[in-house]
Amino acid sequence: MRLVVVGSQWGDEGKGKVTDFLGQRADVVVRSQGGNNAGHTIMIENEKFALQTIPSGIFNPHIKNVLANGMVINPKETLKELANLEARGIKDYQLFISNRAHVIMPYHIMLDGAYEELKGNHKIGTTKKGIGPCYADKVNRIGIRIGDLVDEESFKEVLSETLIIKNKELKMLGLEELSFLDVYNEYVEYGKKLKKYVCDTSLLLNEEIEKDSNILFEGAQGSMLCLEHGSYPYVTSSSPTAASVPVNAGIAPKYIDHCVGICKAYTTRVGEGPFPTELQNKLGDLIREKGHEYGTVTKRPRRVGYLDLVVVNYAKRISGIDSLALMLFDVLTGIDELKICIGYKLNGKEINTIPATLKEYALCKPIYIELKPWKENINNIRNYDDLPQEAKTYIETIEKYTNIKVDIISVGPERNETIIRRDIFKK
Repeated sequence: MRLVVVGSQWGDEGKGKVTDFLGQRADVVVRSQGGNNAGHTIMIENEKFALQTIPSGIFNPHIKNVLANGMVINPKETLKELANLEARGIKDYQLFISNRAHVIMPYHIMLDGAYEELKGNHKIGTTKKGIGPCYADKVNRIGIRIGDLVDEESFKEVLSETLIIKNKELKMLGLEELSFLDVYNEYVEYGKKLKKYVCDTSLLLNEEIEKDSNILFEGAQGSMLCLEHGSYPYVTSSSPTAASVPVNAGIAPKYIDHCVGICKAYTTRVGEGPFPTELQNKLGDLIREKGHEYGTVTKRPRRVGYLDLVVVNYAKRISGIDSLALMLFDVLTGIDELKICIGYKLNGKEINTIPATLKEYALCKPIYIELKPWKENINNIRNYDDLPQEAKTYIETIEKYTNIKVDIISVGPERNETIIRRDIFKK
């Protein structure tokens, strides 16, 4: 079974818990795109782990964890993350890093911050971790790959050529140019430490497919942040859709069996851009505090709004979502005013998709249906039938307007605080 987990909104949907939960059944867990701008929070026995680059299968010594070719990897931060895990007792693990993944270099981070400042009021709201500039160098064919980093001679050659270009760029922006020797000496040491993990992960994954292994592809960010189909330009620098997984992991599309869309019970987003159901009031503040809606990586307060099913249906279309995992459902307990957006009005007409331009999307007004709230605590419920009727109506409304079955319902942050309606990860 090859299962893809994707975010069906603007990211931060709670993918960490689902990938951890489903990952216990996996032989391999794969991160196929993004970098250390993706924060997956996992709760294990009341202990919180915040992962940024490392796959969520790292806690199980029997699982192979793969950083695939579609990723951009900051070697310094990856080693720091591994050291932090080891300091907390996570020492027995299997990690494999693609020799084709690209390396985030110090100039990428400098340029990321500089370009954000230049945009002024039109800034994207990036994490300033160098993700975008690294992907840009990949497209411009001046990137440095992990395979280069772990080969001292190759690294020396590509760095010397690339740094000539990047120093001119830094100088143009009024930034300090970088010393070749300083960068080389620092990063060649990172390469030595990472070398034991580096391999052709495409070959590894195809061998696992031949063995009929359970493989979980965990997404970073969400569908609305897709470079191709998201709310451009307020998007990430790669595609977090299920469609991107084969090329970013080096497998054929025919090997993807099922796609799970992770859907928060309400909607959040970080950064700039249109947000039709945003709640800029006390109710939005209440949901933010109840849901601890602050960035795992950035600590920025997230923008909060009602659940938007236009967004979820759009994600269904571009990723082929087969089932939904509804996250942070318990946060809505005791919320007196519950609404779900089922469509938009744009220039007096009803629409059910996302406009391509920001100008049009900013003009969209949500069409809501109101639902009755529930007061009962649902954290200890493990059977769907035991949920309050109002809670079941909320879920059935999602299923009605998306035509997707809600197979997983999270009723708390712990791994076991979950209602399973269908076993979606089996051979």
